[in-house]
Amino acid sequence: MRVLQIINSLAAGGAEKLLVESIPKLFEKGIEVELLLLNGKEHPFFDELVEKKCCKIKTFGKSNVYNPILIFKIIPFLKRADVVHVHLFPSLYWVALAKFLTFSRTKLLFTEHSTSNKRRVNLLYRTIDRFIYRRYKNIIAISTEVKLHLKRHLAIKNSKFRTIYNGVDFNKIYNSTPADRAEFTSDPEEKLIMQIARFTTQKDHETLIKSIPFIKYPVKLLLVGEGAEMAKMKDLVNTLEIEDKVRFLGIRSDVPKLLKMADLAVLSSNHEGQSLFGIEAMASGTPLVASKVLGLATLVYGAGVLFTHRDEIDLANKVNYLFSNDAYYKEIVNSCLKRAKKFSLDKMVDQHIQLYKEVCQN
Repeated sequence: MRVLQIINSLAAGGAEKLLVESIPKLFEKGIEVELLLLNGKEHPFFDELVEKKCCKIKTFGKSNVYNPILIFKIIPFLKRADVVHVHLFPSLYWVALAKFLTFSRTKLLFTEHSTSNKRRVNLLYRTIDRFIYRRYKNIIAISTEVKLHLKRHLAIKNSKFRTIYNGVDFNKIYNSTPADRAEFTSDPEEKLIMQIARFTTQKDHETLIKSIPFIKYPVKLLLVGEGAEMAKMKDLVNTLEIEDKVRFLGIRSDVPKLLKMADLAVLSSNHEGQSLFGIEAMASGTPLVASKVLGLATLVYGAGVLFTHRDEIDLANKVNYLFSNDAYYKEIVNSCLKRAKKFSLDKMVDQHIQLYKEVCQN
């Protein structure tokens, strides 16, 4: 079976990380995979996948992923696979239009990674979305919340949808060697708090940064990622005069090691699909504190700690209590580990393969 995966790029992000982790597993299970990147800039994930030598990687160079000319560049690739599996916007649009313009019989699948986006509040885009999504044989939702909100948006029959939860390699993450704390702090009493996320409005770094002055313990906030909001967040750190408490680490390739080293992981997002970083944090044995929002509340409730959305005081209070109560801290660690074990990378890959087979047979 030949499967073509298409995504905007391999920049740092949850969907991109899933491909880097799952494609080698598909290869091990006998699936021939080709990966097409609309933008082939060589990010760390790109280099990591090249080293694994498990798939052919094709790119359109360092093109603008929003350029509609890409529709015509995609067309020849549709003939080269039994199934085309697409991730993220605008790849979602360009692949669907390539199929529509050529009357291609290639079966398309799309994975929806988020509960919300800007298109869903625009009437015109809602109409266009309904046309585009109908070009896909099946739509994979990474959580129940993602499926319910997308169904409401599209008004498409239920048979198109399949829920396949994100998965992680639990043993690989849990058994990772911790990074060297000396790289980040010289104070043995200082607690290391970590968030790994693109700097976008969705991830709401602002609330996390604003919480730091209200944490009564010595802490160092480590922010991994890049994005359009980074400069704004650096200005906020300067305004709050907490430069000595916050470090911007950029893109890192040693995330499991960083998580094993951290004392606490935080997700302050405005919404999520099903956070891969959240699952990885829990699998590392690091307690997770997350905002009580769509895509996180269900994942974290009963395992990690939830705080009121966009409330930096509540977030600081939750952190203070965790650091002040050793028994509670250990309880949260154990419940996070138990929750993370439910999200298996192998199970996720097997469910994808089963869907590929069903699609090819129909």
